[in-house]
Amino acid sequence: MQSVSIVKEGFDENLEKLARSIDEFEGYQNPHAKRMAILADAVARIFNMASHDRHALQQAALIHDIGEFVMNREYIKVSRILTEQEHIDMQRHPVIGEQEAAKRGLPRAVQLLVRWHHEWWNGAGYPDALRREQIPLAARILRVADTYAALTDARPYSPAIPETEVRRYLTEWAGIEFDPAVVKAFLTLEDLPELRSSAQDSAEVIKDLF
Repeated sequence: MQSVSIVKEGFDENLEKLARSIDEFEGYQNPHAKRMAILADAVARIFNMASHDRHALQQAALIHDIGEFVMNREYIKVSRILTEQEHIDMQRHPVIGEQEAAKRGLPRAVQLLVRWHHEWWNGAGYPDALRREQIPLAARILRVADTYAALTDARPYSPAIPETEVRRYLTEWAGIEFDPAVVKAFLTLEDLPELRSSAQDSAEVIKDLF
């Protein structure tokens, strides 16, 4: 595995503040959005992504769930399977997030990454059912980084899962939910504090969070 050093400058202070509010709303015990941004940027470096594209990726990561925050639904915080209507409603959040990013004057690239961070490699994602290379590389990176960061952190309704279990999950779902090339790149990362799980050493069952 290759070691990747990450430079953390360049985060927008206002977006970081907003990201902390979103994290708090979603119940994360640790800074989820910034952690996700750092992981995504590390993968983007492996793909030699241009600096302006990396910056858009970082900004999108910080506010990727702003749609959920604005919708302010109580079901986001409950420990149960969503009803069919709630699930349909939840799938609106990337589009609402895109609109909110536009209202804040963020670049179109950021708006679209927020819109597409739940698209799946096999076309089963939302809101546009894009598939494979129809999904921009940065959005494919966000999908992996978001999943890893979410599953390895604890929330009131969901315990953190050990890193080894989540890495296995990414591997098993490569080619289905995730771009296999992005998963392969992600799994080379090491020596980043953001890779550390808040889970206990005991294995947890991976829950169907997505």
